[in-house]
Amino acid sequence: MEIPSIDLKDYEYTLPEDRIAKFPLEKRDSSQLLEYRKGTIQHHHFFDLPRLLDADSLLVYNNTKVIPARLIFQRQTGARIEVFLLQPTAPSRVMSEIMTSKKPVVWETMIGNLKKWKEEETLQGIIKIDAKEVILTARLVNKDLMQVEFSWNAEEIAFVDLVEACGETPLPPYLNRKAQESDKSRYQTVYSEKEGAVAAPTAGLHFTDEVFAALRKKGIQEAALTLHVSAGTFQPIKVKAVQEHPMHSEQLEIKRETIEKLLSHTGKIVAVGTTSVRTLESMYWYGVQLIENRGNRFEIEKLAPYASRPSLPTRTEVLQAIVNDMERSGSDTLFGTTSIFIFPGYKFQLVDGLITNFHQPGSTLVLLIAALVGEDWKKIYQEALDSNYRFLSYGDSSLLWI
Repeated sequence: MEIPSIDLKDYEYTLPEDRIAKFPLEKRDSSQLLEYRKGTIQHHHFFDLPRLLDADSLLVYNNTKVIPARLIFQRQTGARIEVFLLQPTAPSRVMSEIMTSKKPVVWETMIGNLKKWKEEETLQGIIKIDAKEVILTARLVNKDLMQVEFSWNAEEIAFVDLVEACGETPLPPYLNRKAQESDKSRYQTVYSEKEGAVAAPTAGLHFTDEVFAALRKKGIQEAALTLHVSAGTFQPIKVKAVQEHPMHSEQLEIKRETIEKLLSHTGKIVAVGTTSVRTLESMYWYGVQLIENRGNRFEIEKLAPYASRPSLPTRTEVLQAIVNDMERSGSDTLFGTTSIFIFPGYKFQLVDGLITNFHQPGSTLVLLIAALVGEDWKKIYQEALDSNYRFLSYGDSSLLWI
């Protein structure tokens, strides 16, 4: 597959500030839902989703859970240091292992007021957990890489408990406001389960228990996977050659039962959010790697799908190869990382439809949408603007069919 030449100006649009949803609606599923199907646009509400999907559809969602990744410390001088958790580096890079760790952990971070924090200097904060005071200590172990070690004086407390007790919800920068108490629950899907994301998979914010009940009543199947969304999702494209944009690497986790459900499914596969798309498509290329006997390390590079090949295996062949490899290894969970970059010219392999919000102009996410629906992305976004849709993380939704 040849890498196309992309002019980023073709994927810009004007987004007025007042169209950015700064707060969520009172009821999650009352958001507007724009459906695009073969050039035609129709308007609905999110609670209409069950009747818009065929009964033999499989809905795949990302069950990552947003952690309060913004930690605030104070030096003895009074200087305020903000530490934003990005990804773990030690003693493991696996998110689930780090979050449940009861021993010191090291994270790659972003640090506000870094110049005030001396290397090897320790900062401390007192946190109350179940009426017990725990001292959390932060030590800058590598200033250049902004790596911070966290330790605490209570062996029975896991790192996730400390973060949940003292951290602030990491709202997207474009909301331009401080997190409120209500954001702790609203900037989280109702099915969030696996702690580790520093940004929400926002397409899932519209789901409610009532919507799920209606989906299940119709017989629509569902499957979960995990991709821990990183702060890189908000990183603007600053390079002229779009393919040179430094894509962020994100951890993913897929249960064997999900892969087997995908393998046996004959209807349409609908991804909830761009993170689910990136996970599903990354899984396809991992299966291709297995078929081509290039090892079983699941680490998809950003341009891996664009390598020239005479032909590609079917989704059934790919999924079967993954299941076979898991059987040989005795594993029930597939762990990996992906930096996959999906832009116009990409051919989708596992996804037939996408539920997603409306994204920032000229972003990697708009490029993904354009890859899915072609030039009609402009028509879709203009229609949403003309119809008073709310944009970005707390905004309205869309259902897009390939």
